[in-house]
Amino acid sequence: MGQRAARLLQARGDEVYALRRHPPTRDDSSLYWLHADLTRPETLRDLPADITQLVYAPTPGAREEAAYRAIFIDGLRHMLDALMGKSLQRVLLVSSSAVYGEHLGAWVDEDTPPAPLGFNGEVLLEAERWLATQPIRSSVLRLAGLYGPGRMQLIERVRAGLACAPREHAHWTNRIHVDDAAGAIAHLLHLSKPQALYLGVDDTPLLLDELYVSLAALVGGPPVPEGPAPASIGSKRLSNVRLRASGFRVRWPDARAGYAELWAADRLQ
Repeated sequence: MGQRAARLLQARGDEVYALRRHPPTRDDSSLYWLHADLTRPETLRDLPADITQLVYAPTPGAREEAAYRAIFIDGLRHMLDALMGKSLQRVLLVSSSAVYGEHLGAWVDEDTPPAPLGFNGEVLLEAERWLATQPIRSSVLRLAGLYGPGRMQLIERVRAGLACAPREHAHWTNRIHVDDAAGAIAHLLHLSKPQALYLGVDDTPLLLDELYVSLAALVGGPPVPEGPAPASIGSKRLSNVRLRASGFRVRWPDARAGYAELWAADRLQ
């Protein structure tokens, strides 16, 4: 997602730096790669002094609380310590709809109080709140579940008959294509007066059963059996009204069409 957003920003004429522990040795994207580790502040001491906007969208090394805290809490602090007082003017933190809890299918927007069900949402919410206290203009983009090229896990689970979905109790799910997520990042960076918080999600919340049945038909998988909803992910319908009001439109408004295009492209490879 980060490199997709970088390419969009480059197309607008922006100079873009990208930071990794292990940058690619060969790259034709014209990105300026920075070799550093967010968990080791000493590696951040020599970052370029002309960075004006920061997109903070790291990937934890493991799905465990310690890894999340190291990257989203400590890493964010290290990064701001390294850049504050130089040219930095604005920060965009890429967070997650995991900060919300169980809403029994009700609509959720930026004014809905967060109540995370898992450690990931708790850590991200702590990072959001810490950033809001800092003397720098900042915004948060809470993304729904990502799918797209390189993110075929759900399709493969449905195809292998490993997915299940509740039917007696409706469970709503929300998605955004990874290219739309990247587009939202680039869009928000070019707003002159962005709001403090946005939800990044497509136009169409779906019942989990409805989505899985659609995917099974798409890939020729077996019937999706009745089963529990994913743990720590409450049923809710996320609203992108605020993001749309800012002028952004998703390219894939319905994940069913997005997955169909993704599957067709994968079959051609």
